Amino acid sequence: MLAGLAYPDLALRIMQPLVGAAIGTPALKLMIEEAYAGFDHAAVTPLRQLDHNTWLMELFHGPTLAFKDVALQLVGRLFDHVLEKRGGRVCILTATSGDTGSAAIHAIKGNAAADIFVLHPKGRTSEIQRRQMTTVLAPNVHNLAIQGSFDDCQNLVKAMFNHSEFRARMNLSGMNSINWARILPQIVYYFHAVLALGGGARAVDFSVPTGNFGDIYAGYAAKRMGLPINRLLIATNSNDILTRTLETGTYSLAEVQATVSPSMDIQVSSNFERLLYEAVGRGSVAPYFQNLAQSGSFTLPHGAHDYITGQFSAYRANENATLNEIRRTYQETGLLIDPHTAVGRVASRLYAGEPQTPMVVLATAHPAKFPEAVEEATGIRPQLPARYHDLMTMPERYTTLPNEAAAAEAFIEAHCQGKDARLA
Repeated sequence: MLAGLAYPDLALRIMQPLVGAAIGTPALKLMIEEAYAGFDHAAVTPLRQLDHNTWLMELFHGPTLAFKDVALQLVGRLFDHVLEKRGGRVCILTATSGDTGSAAIHAIKGNAAADIFVLHPKGRTSEIQRRQMTTVLAPNVHNLAIQGSFDDCQNLVKAMFNHSEFRARMNLSGMNSINWARILPQIVYYFHAVLALGGGARAVDFSVPTGNFGDIYAGYAAKRMGLPINRLLIATNSNDILTRTLETGTYSLAEVQATVSPSMDIQVSSNFERLLYEAVGRGSVAPYFQNLAQSGSFTLPHGAHDYITGQFSAYRANENATLNEIRRTYQETGLLIDPHTAVGRVASRLYAGEPQTPMVVLATAHPAKFPEAVEEATGIRPQLPARYHDLMTMPERYTTLPNEAAAAEAFIEAHCQGKDARLA
């Protein structure tokens, strides 16, 4: 039975069958316990009731105050375990719209067997998000401010991984959700919520603010594993490619807009490729994304569109709706929520579900990570936890680069200690 297990024990039970013989149970158990020992709440991802049938699942009690910690605190330890076992070294490469970067850095900083290079869009994260990355001065941490959008950062990362000679020579590895190890720990908190709201005996709806589709894909994976999830709501901001795709059946790029929920300012959602692979019967998806690269769009096959809309609903929240929701939630509950969580709460209100089915909104970040938006909506400026009292005065270190793969590769070549000299 899974109901009633402490979060680390539940995580072990969910993940061990998927890890298999690659990592022994005692070692995996220890890594999970260490990963979550530093969270501020004993429940790791606690539920907070908003009304008679709606809950927030707070995913921001880790070291960088965002949901990425739930996965990356464990992924960092998995890297340590595997590299020690192999006696090797890696160069970790990741793109971030704000939260993945800091969570990855805090999981890898000081690691003797890994260098980490984080690409963020210059000027397009919140100041706190940026400082959580750039004030970490460990010698194995390198922050690259790319003159472009998150999609540009992500495209650079993909280009470097697709450059096979460079990938092999640098011993590249990743911590974005394109790495399945990022998705796996996120599956656990869907089980945690469903078990807490009825022991797994009744279905639950989830509203997930998403840009890169990784967090909600973890919910889809949990449902495929047999978890009774009724409906998964894709909650998007003004960068609404996923909502438009479900409405029209066409995946069509638009210009990225800067919003008060910057972690969702994305057009190309990497993990949507995983869902499309399932929707077309596990056939090749390469032609669709070749069309996307050539013409900026592709149309879903009729059966694939039906499959996706059978699993998901999608809603958008513009800037006014997001700020109004932060204000409304505070007025109704006394709780401050961040703008990404507000997008999820808007979607949960728009969804006309069964009133007896519990709705869980994923609270993906601490409101103090986005103080300007919260203060604009409520007149209250949320405060960071005490451990971040000096964040705004600490020195920063980062390098600004153009949106060019050659420039990024040259920087990594010059600073990666883990490159394979035999291939140089």
